[in-house]
Amino acid sequence: MKIKAAVLRKMGATRPYTQSKPLSIEEVELDAPGEDEVRVQIKAAGLCHSDLSVIDGNRPRPLPMVLGHEAAGVIVELGPKVRGFEVGDHVVFAFLPSCGHCIYCQTGRTALCEPGAEANGAGTLLGGVRRLHADGQQLYHHLGVSGFAEYAVASVHSLVKIDREIPFEIAALFGCAVMTGVGAVVNTAQLKMGESVLVVGLGGVGLSAILGAQAAGAAQVIAADISPYKLKMAAEFGAHQVINSADADALQQLHAITDGGVDISVEFAGAMPALDYAFNATKRGGTTVTGALPHPDARLSLNPLTLVGQEKSLKGCYLGSCVPLRDIPAYLELYKRGQLAVDKLITHRIKLEDINEGFERLAQGEGIRQVIIFE
Repeated sequence: MKIKAAVLRKMGATRPYTQSKPLSIEEVELDAPGEDEVRVQIKAAGLCHSDLSVIDGNRPRPLPMVLGHEAAGVIVELGPKVRGFEVGDHVVFAFLPSCGHCIYCQTGRTALCEPGAEANGAGTLLGGVRRLHADGQQLYHHLGVSGFAEYAVASVHSLVKIDREIPFEIAALFGCAVMTGVGAVVNTAQLKMGESVLVVGLGGVGLSAILGAQAAGAAQVIAADISPYKLKMAAEFGAHQVINSADADALQQLHAITDGGVDISVEFAGAMPALDYAFNATKRGGTTVTGALPHPDARLSLNPLTLVGQEKSLKGCYLGSCVPLRDIPAYLELYKRGQLAVDKLITHRIKLEDINEGFERLAQGEGIRQVIIFE
């Protein structure tokens, strides 16, 4: 079938994106779903820094590619041998498919699924195939989703069925921002009730981490960023204190209000000064988690004696260390009960045709989560 989709054909476009227009809205051909695949009508898709990192070249991917990895929609067609899904089901995409058979999936660490990571790196679906074409040329899939399109074909192992009462624009956020932010706090850092938390980098993921820390019982939540606008948003999201990490005495401020440091710090800025700040803000015996995606050439300078002498931990976090089939429904239930107010993340609702304007806004640090609404 023919669909409209946002295609990236070249990375590293000059800004502003409103003029260079790195994403072109094109008519592309979408194949029918194959074995263990379904066709999904996309209803909502969020603009994320991980998409921006492909556009600006910080996260190289094979091109040409239909971008978008945070999305929700409704199943309209089943491929052969599909079990557990029906036409009409509402679904959220998980941006790393879980094969269910590798050692990581079998031991509950689906965020490390090896076949899923291999498929994502190659720009294919889990089965190693591509279902998108334009002008006789195959297009690549973004993280098994390619959600900046009217329809998508995806592996069932990239999908989580959800309650039909959840608005699609809310559900989409749980596929990346909420899953990653909340998961970093409760899964990777394993926050215990009464502990203190610092969140560095206050985009959609960072603000989700604030909500997650509150829901998990943190006694003190501190937010840090270099943007006054985002610090203001963090306060509105319930952070107890905010710190401009560009201040010369930002670390001293943190130590003063925590009596020496936080139990847990989580970093989502994707900049080495931010990760350095998060690590140094963590107290002796504390845990620092990074879930950001900096440029591949970025390096962190770290004295190993600090890890040993202070028994600090530095951990990476991908997909919020989540098991999507377990965690997305659980986090949605918290949303329904009013314990994860993720609707506050949405600052802009846009059309597919406005996507370049949206990414320029994101690059400028304006807004939090922009969601494409498909009619």
